[in-house]
Amino acid sequence: MARTVDERISALRARRRGEDRASLMAEDSAAAAKYFEKIGQQEAWETKAANKPNTRYALGAMQEVDADYTRISTETALRVAKQLENRIAGFKLEFHLQGSVPLNVHIRGVSDVDLLTLISPQFLSYDPGGLRATSGAYYPTALTSLQQLKDLRTEEEPALKNAFPAATVETRGSKAIKISGGSLARSVDVVPSHWYDSADYQRSGALHDRGVIILDKRNNATMTNYPFKHIREVSDRDLVAMGSLKKAIRLIKNIKADADREIALPSFDLAAIMFHADMNALRNGHWYELAILAETQRHLDHLYHHPDYAKLLLVPDGTRAIFDGPAKWSSLLTLSCEVDRLLEAVANENSIGLPPNDHSERRKLVKSVSL
Repeated sequence: MARTVDERISALRARRRGEDRASLMAEDSAAAAKYFEKIGQQEAWETKAANKPNTRYALGAMQEVDADYTRISTETALRVAKQLENRIAGFKLEFHLQGSVPLNVHIRGVSDVDLLTLISPQFLSYDPGGLRATSGAYYPTALTSLQQLKDLRTEEEPALKNAFPAATVETRGSKAIKISGGSLARSVDVVPSHWYDSADYQRSGALHDRGVIILDKRNNATMTNYPFKHIREVSDRDLVAMGSLKKAIRLIKNIKADADREIALPSFDLAAIMFHADMNALRNGHWYELAILAETQRHLDHLYHHPDYAKLLLVPDGTRAIFDGPAKWSSLLTLSCEVDRLLEAVANENSIGLPPNDHSERRKLVKSVSL
């Protein structure tokens, strides 16, 4: 049975306040105290659009998570990092956050945090054709990425168990060691990794051009990612859209979370999809927030009906196509239909007289609604 809008609002509220993952909160921690302090408070979006629940859901789904919740997520990851720094004997480590939390597009008050644990500075790999490499700035080694990362993970798994004996340490993950519970207010995904100095990084020295190589334990292989380029590219485009790009990303992430059917598009790909929307149209959301919903619906509908164009679109760091498999393409249709229904419901709540009868009219109506 399809969820009602009241059920979706309830689920949205629970995600934002951490009620859906309250068991992860340490009962005696400052994080738990903050949780119980805030759980009864209303957020601004909850007081808008009286008697218009679909409109209220759309507005709430766009908003960033309370800053205190985000701060606790970051502090928890840094606490794990400090323990690893003190307990790993075989490597000197550098730590960075990646993913939705540092990008500020996470949708949960109690959000998982990705912590890169980077071997540095004693081991890295590099593009041999880069400027620094051709000038002799690097020293070749017989050591391999695969073995170095396997050795690091071998040290990190027991170190985490010893540092947090009351927590649960899951070691079955291929790319990350997940630690949660005990005295930790958040679940932290610890990702053994090292730097990859791309040709672009060797030229610019900018963090967003620097790659990260991680271990794929299950396949006994390594993978190269550019997490800081993803953050930089999305954040720069969000500035152009005056904050509305990140709101659009949160919107479709929440719609995915509340959908009645599975949507096999990870957070990274949802951000990538909206990265290619019309920034001029999204910018209108700075004044009329529902314009973000209108552009989101138009963009998803356009992508699905123009597959030759859509399947050429790359993720923001440029490493692959967004729709690199049939499951993702079919999930685009599911997501698009969910957004269609939300647009229709919001338009009907805000129309005067006869409701609009097509998406173009609905978009025109909602993007001028003042709340």
